[in-house]
Amino acid sequence: MGSPYDVLGLNADADEDAVVQSYRELVKEAHPDHGGSVAEFKRVRRAYDHITAGRDPATFEADRSDPTAENDRTGSTEDPTAAGDNRDGPAAAAEEGSESELGPTVEYLDYAVVESRGWDLADDDLFQKAEAADLGVDSHGLLVVEPRETLLEAAERYGFSWPYACRGGACANCAVAVVEGDLEMPVSTVLGDELTDRGVRLSCIGEPVTDDLKIVFNIEHLPGLAELRLPAEQFGNARADD
Repeated sequence: MGSPYDVLGLNADADEDAVVQSYRELVKEAHPDHGGSVAEFKRVRRAYDHITAGRDPATFEADRSDPTAENDRTGSTEDPTAAGDNRDGPAAAAEEGSESELGPTVEYLDYAVVESRGWDLADDDLFQKAEAADLGVDSHGLLVVEPRETLLEAAERYGFSWPYACRGGACANCAVAVVEGDLEMPVSTVLGDELTDRGVRLSCIGEPVTDDLKIVFNIEHLPGLAELRLPAEQFGNARADD
């Protein structure tokens, strides 16, 4: 496949919404936990980045700014321009590591779905129910968080519009319930011990400290959180329906 649109299964005249929707669906299919591979996942990600950056589709395969480009095509972690097997040192190790690993993987679920279907955050099989329900990718799916990226930033990179307001840990608009794994919040927040003990974290400042997480977003109206919200109109970039 020579075009990023081919990778995403789209025509070259696809609009932005189609690109985002295809990307959201394919990253789940391409993830190693769902039968894909690291190389396949990164190829989908690279195609999405290429298109959204407005770069020439004709340069996709030839683009060497991403050191995984040739590896994605060949399945090898070796540099095809190197003579023999003489690559050594940190650069080679970093490249090999990048091909064998992904950042923390977050399985997300919209609380609106939990509520509408009569499920409960405490259900042991909550995410199994979500998988069986075959929900749309806006409501349930996977995303991968990059180094030094917060959960909210990762969601936005995927094109999602999760609730937020202050982006600094001073309100509960962006709160999520961590069902499995953990998010580290590096600064003091408005959340008290009772909420954090229940697994509530703020996605705007929360960074994964486990490889795999399961979280429920859109919980800001729950008791104990509703009174900690801020009006979205105070923040120009906040989602309009916060």
